[in-house]
Amino acid sequence: MKAVIYCRVSTDKGEQETSLERQREELELLAEKHGFEVVKVIMEQASGYEVDRDGVFDLLSTLKEQRIDALLIQDETRLGRGHARIALLHCIQKEGVKIYTITHNGEMQLSEADSMVLNILSIVEEYQ
Repeated sequence: MKAVIYCRVSTDKGEQETSLERQREELELLAEKHGFEVVKVIMEQASGYEVDRDGVFDLLSTLKEQRIDALLIQDETRLGRGHARIALLHCIQKEGVKIYTITHNGEMQLSEADSMVLNILSIVEEYQ
């Protein structure tokens, strides 16, 4: 099964750069544990409140073009914060990609509130 690793930090401070490398290393171990073939590693320094990030554009195009099975992230906040996170979760869900996190030590479990919002988005999208 093919996987993409996505790492993000919010600033370009020195300790954040080591955090990017640490995320990558931990996610490579997670991929190995679950038998994933990592086909791409995306690393970026950007605010999680912004959805128009180069790394996100790269991630979404890779998910669509390469038929990826899993996205590996440190935790769900690495995708983004607030509305940006929900928007990305919706796009990832539409592609049928499973999300695995270090925090969950496996497949990410959405909260009931997130699941409800994503279901509403899917229903609204059907009627547009």
